[in-house]
Amino acid sequence: MTFQTNRRIRVLHALPRPDGTTQYVDHMIGGAPADVEIFTFSWRTALLGRYDVLHLHWPEHLVRSPRAIQRLAKHGLAWLLLARLQLSRTPVVRTMHNLQPHEATRPAERLLFVAIARRTAAWVRLNPVTPLADDARAVTIPHGHYRDVYRGVAPGVSQVPGRLLQFGQLRPYKGTERLLEAFRAWDEPASLRIVGEPWGDDVVAAITAASVEDPRVTSALHRVSDERLATEIREAELVALPYRDVHNSGAALLALSLDRPVLLPRNPATSALAEEVGQDWVYLFDGDLAVADLAKALTTARQRPSGSRPNLTARDWSRVGERHAELYRSLAGANSRSRVRTARASARHDGEE
Repeated sequence: MTFQTNRRIRVLHALPRPDGTTQYVDHMIGGAPADVEIFTFSWRTALLGRYDVLHLHWPEHLVRSPRAIQRLAKHGLAWLLLARLQLSRTPVVRTMHNLQPHEATRPAERLLFVAIARRTAAWVRLNPVTPLADDARAVTIPHGHYRDVYRGVAPGVSQVPGRLLQFGQLRPYKGTERLLEAFRAWDEPASLRIVGEPWGDDVVAAITAASVEDPRVTSALHRVSDERLATEIREAELVALPYRDVHNSGAALLALSLDRPVLLPRNPATSALAEEVGQDWVYLFDGDLAVADLAKALTTARQRPSGSRPNLTARDWSRVGERHAELYRSLAGANSRSRVRTARASARHDGEE
């Protein structure tokens, strides 16, 4: 029996199916070469479907639900999935989008995550500073850019002088309240726009109060279309993302893809991003965001050479897709050869008996 290296490799991503807006799953599908067939997640497919590799992204999404009975059911299904992977020897790939889940984990989740880690055959790092265990098989594949997806979306939009923007899911760790506080203390003819779906009443209350007390602050507190989001980003002179915890940021990459500079807290990951794309495009601040950080970043943004663009050559999606495919091929090939060895050993054993 010979393993056919030219067959299509079936990869199940633990991601929802495309919904018409730009999501990470769209890139994984669009960037895959011809010999990789991508499937999106359902429990039926995960437990009963045929696939060569399972690719996990945010394992907490497998089991989280606002309802206790649903969480319990999902945990049961997750343990069944691990058993199926063990019996079928299906390799697991895990992309480290962040170092820890952004929301607190429960003991049952932590137990499951440890079991998943033990079943993981290879880890994908989105940047070179992601720490992993010394014995882990790791490959660094950066998050692809959004230039192709947003090419031709909301063209010809002009910058609004002094416009700052924060966008994306407005979760507690993203520092929206601190951004509002610093901006409102800034005596400058500028404006702050906040666009995205808020997580929690505290964030909504802070934005609403700031908008009432300072007319320079405006918001759209809901999920917007790709065209609307592209317009908001193109209108900004600076995208401010003062996250308390950031390791990889899709929002930062989207802003850079649309040629808008970003302000981020300094850490090894954001410093590596600045080194990669150019110091003219990623501005870093230390400690708590301050008025001086906003002023310096906006001044620096205005000094960039006209017509310049951030360097995103390493993030072309055809290159990213091929790097993933190389990993899938190596894992699927190793698994197939392992099955052959097991079958031959079993056949010899049966013959001896």
